[in-house]
Amino acid sequence: MLPLLRPLLRRSGSLLCSALSSERDHASPLQPLDTSVEKRPVTDSVLPIIRKCSIPLPSHLIAGQAWLESLLHYDDERLGLVDLHPDVFTVPPRIDILHQVITWQRNFKRISHARVKTRAEVRGGGRKPWPQKGSGRARHGSIRSPLWKGGGVAHGPRGPTSYYYMLPMKVRALGLKVALTTKLAQDNFHVIDSLEVPTPDPQYLKDLARYRHWGDSVLIVGINNDFPENILQATSKLRTITLIPAIGLNVYSILKHQTLVLTLDTVDFLEEKLLWQDNRFSPLYPFKMPYSDFP
Repeated sequence: MLPLLRPLLRRSGSLLCSALSSERDHASPLQPLDTSVEKRPVTDSVLPIIRKCSIPLPSHLIAGQAWLESLLHYDDERLGLVDLHPDVFTVPPRIDILHQVITWQRNFKRISHARVKTRAEVRGGGRKPWPQKGSGRARHGSIRSPLWKGGGVAHGPRGPTSYYYMLPMKVRALGLKVALTTKLAQDNFHVIDSLEVPTPDPQYLKDLARYRHWGDSVLIVGINNDFPENILQATSKLRTITLIPAIGLNVYSILKHQTLVLTLDTVDFLEEKLLWQDNRFSPLYPFKMPYSDFP
């Protein structure tokens, strides 16, 4: 990539030098060029940082940021800034990890009940259909052989068959980080202060999602099962807005919904649990995923 960019950088540098020299030539000697930069006055409209990362950041990374919003009013979109840990919300994208986790989630509960009968389970076939020799036909011992129509099936499915298997915990944790990073990079990630809504009417949440351009489906994640009564009643009658606790957050649900909405307590919970997975010892994956400055 660098050899391809060098001619372009060289050309742009020469053009910049020629432009500066021509401007210097045309400028009046009594009026020097004004190289000062106009500074914008600092106003009180700068929103404060509501939450900072409680876990120390690696020295080579900076914290990501997201707006803090509220569900009480339509216009409460920017209450402040929220710092997000880079080892959880800004990890390198790994499509292969997402594919592994999604495949595991769709298969570990799958049970196939396909079952066929063998030659010992079908009806009939107790006697030899014709003598072994003398008829000119092929030799057969039973009409329920897999060679016969209506006979048993050889090497067929003998369900129920389970497709259960387990992924390493660090791979599952990394898949959750990549899914969170994807939603943040696509601007489909939102942080709210609480789950309080002014009314249990489902139409309020639908209008709120439409007003804020949250898309066709929204996944709202709280810290535990003790949700406020208003939002419980509102989401129970909606098929496009789902409410789940933080302990049940998974990659398939994140990618299935267009917009992900987390509370501040949920962000703290996810950072604590997922960063612990990076530093714990595992005999299968003794290295850290992703790499960081943590001991």
